[in-house]
Amino acid sequence: MIKNMYKETNKIEIGPLLLENGESIPVVSMQYERVGPVNAPIILVCHALTGNHLAVGSEDQPGWWSGLIGKNKSIDTTDFQIITFNVLGGCHGSTGPTSINPKTKEPYRTDFPNISIRDIVQAQFLALNQMNVSKLYAVIGGSLGGMQALEWGLIYPDFVEKMVVLAVTPTLSDYGIAFNHIAEQAITRDPAWQNGNYPSPIPLQGLEIARMIGMVTYRSAELFTERFNRTKTDNKFSVNSYLDYQGKKLVKRFDPNSYLYLLQAMDTHDIGRNRGGWKEACKKYTCPILTLSFEHDLIYEPNVIAEFAECTPNSTYHHVQTKFGHDGFLTEFEKWSWTINEFLNHKE
Repeated sequence: MIKNMYKETNKIEIGPLLLENGESIPVVSMQYERVGPVNAPIILVCHALTGNHLAVGSEDQPGWWSGLIGKNKSIDTTDFQIITFNVLGGCHGSTGPTSINPKTKEPYRTDFPNISIRDIVQAQFLALNQMNVSKLYAVIGGSLGGMQALEWGLIYPDFVEKMVVLAVTPTLSDYGIAFNHIAEQAITRDPAWQNGNYPSPIPLQGLEIARMIGMVTYRSAELFTERFNRTKTDNKFSVNSYLDYQGKKLVKRFDPNSYLYLLQAMDTHDIGRNRGGWKEACKKYTCPILTLSFEHDLIYEPNVIAEFAECTPNSTYHHVQTKFGHDGFLTEFEKWSWTINEFLNHKE
């Protein structure tokens, strides 16, 4: 039995946070999960849009990446220590729109300042400092989590030894921004939203619709056809019932204002901003990078990810054949997790 193991979820205060836009959040807390041997190399896991800090989870409640991370998994928690934060702006314990504004003693709601991916990474860095972490063996994430990983390698290059980025492009495409805009409009045009002052716990239909929009972009037409094939239940198309279910499921666990703030952070994702464009920014990466793309990913196109890998020194690229599209990084682990295992365990 391995002793001196972390297995905890907790919250850490990092004090005030000065944002990219010049605004400041006076008090910031970061909710985290920490799993693995105390003295093992540390891997920071970054979550996607509606994820949270529970990447590993427990036997009773497996985390959202438990298919990848755990004992005897591709990222083995007997070999590595895993830290995952709920992002700044999130709604699962870290400071965000649902948090209390110390100036007003009321929830921030839409008074929360706009944040960027770089702000999210800075908050994680400060939290790691408070946890006495001085080096990351690796940082890994997909989608919004991949955006964070990309910024980690540019903002704190001496802090990170390796990077794994899944299903993410160096900038968010216009196509992605377009779908985010539709989702934003669905939320903000819902009369119940009331300019962000919605009466909790009334579920917002606008957020339900936003989730449905996302679900359509996350997977492929081929998979939808294979799964539903125009079948009906009680004279209703099964695909419609599936989308309705996913929308209602999300509103039970996610804050609509957090959803809006994180969409905005995704829209502004561009590793080349103030760095001479993304191709110039690629040249600044100093650590080995493993990049994965997924077939049928509508928003984060594989050809753009491949081009990113070609422009980036010391980069390894792997394309995954899947019907799951963008959601490929959350499923079918047997198809691609071995590449991560090999990359993390390879000694230079």
